[in-house]
Amino acid sequence: MLCRWLTVLILAAFLLVIEGIAVTQGTFARDQKLLGANVFGTQNVTNPPTFEMNMPRNVTTAVGQTAFLHCRVHQLGDKEVSWMRKRDMHILSAGILMYTSDLRFQVIHPDKSENWTLQIKSPQIRDSGVYECQVSTEPKMSLNYSLNVDAAGARILGPSDLYVKTGSLLTLTCLMSQGPHDLGTVAWYRGNEPVVTSPHSENDVNGEPRITVKTEWSGALTSRLKITHAKSSDSGNYSCVPTVAQRAIVNVHVINGEHPAAMQHGNTAAGSPASKTVLVMLAFFLGQLR
Repeated sequence: MLCRWLTVLILAAFLLVIEGIAVTQGTFARDQKLLGANVFGTQNVTNPPTFEMNMPRNVTTAVGQTAFLHCRVHQLGDKEVSWMRKRDMHILSAGILMYTSDLRFQVIHPDKSENWTLQIKSPQIRDSGVYECQVSTEPKMSLNYSLNVDAAGARILGPSDLYVKTGSLLTLTCLMSQGPHDLGTVAWYRGNEPVVTSPHSENDVNGEPRITVKTEWSGALTSRLKITHAKSSDSGNYSCVPTVAQRAIVNVHVINGEHPAAMQHGNTAAGSPASKTVLVMLAFFLGQLR
């Protein structure tokens, strides 16, 4: 009987030891798991936001051409990105909310993206300056962007009033220097109506259309309007209108006779200073012979 009770007591003690070991191991595993979570959580909190430095921060555009300032922030977490105009220290945005009544300004932030792009529609010269992308850390992080808005404009070579003889070749050359932006193309107008080029016809002199426009790149955007055998009806106010720049204007007068100034001439020496000098000298010698 005594042996049975001893056996029961030994078995109970053994079970208690096993249970104690299991509880100890479970507590240790739980503590390790909590410790790991705390370590990784601490790492996530301590990693600060960083700016992407490989974004263009000196942006040049033309008047009227939409500008984009791209700010990319890694590991933003619970922080907020805002844009400020340095000229007047005006906060333009916080997150995607705008704090300006100027509807030309907008922040573009695709969902789950690290990009916070400031868009400026129809920029003007006054919009040039420094803009600051900010992150609401402590202390505040910021990165400056410089916006340059160019007043691109076309010009027509020659005088503003041009006189050509009836039947001669009229050539108008519009030039706009190449910038860092897309200059688009050029349209020609006479008055308020677009210039209509002539279709190719076998009846045209030398097989060429009477009115042609040729636009090309060669270090600059160049467009040439050519009108062969000019008529009096070709007279008018001609304008060269680029896509993203101010227009240039010239007044064309097609006349029957000569005009003392701003006349497009062919290869002629009539009326030149040298011929006039020869005539004067000849008259002088004839006078001496009398």
